[in-house]
Amino acid sequence: MAASDKRDELEIDVQNASSCEGIPRAESLRRWVRHALGGDRAVALTVRIVDESEGADLNERYRHGHGATNVLAFAAEVPDLPPADELPLLGDLVICAPVLEREAGAQGKSLEAHWAHIAIHGALHLAGFAHDVATAAEAMEAREIELLAALGFGDPYADDG
Repeated sequence: MAASDKRDELEIDVQNASSCEGIPRAESLRRWVRHALGGDRAVALTVRIVDESEGADLNERYRHGHGATNVLAFAAEVPDLPPADELPLLGDLVICAPVLEREAGAQGKSLEAHWAHIAIHGALHLAGFAHDVATAAEAMEAREIELLAALGFGDPYADDG
């Protein structure tokens, strides 16, 4: 396939390395990530679902954090363009299933809504959004709320979940 034919493609590889129940179908994860990134990006990315040991190891090794977190976004750092028949790599999302389950329960949210939120949150990180300062966090949260509403989910930041 010629590079011009890949203009609107978004290739999402979903890898499930978790033993948890309640993980959404790969197509749901792909739909949420596609929705967050829009249809005008010709890129490839991986979504890897992990248990706490792998999540903690990656967080400690690459983010110098302690323990597992709900999502880690690793933007690709590819210095050269890929061959014409390959999509450029956007990066990897690592979602820790047990952390999401605990958070959803603690926050009184449906598990599906929380998965959608975290998949969108991670995808926005790969697209360049951040929440390291208040104004950036407000912009990112507003975008998450807008994207989730379009999918029929409520405001993840509202007190009622």
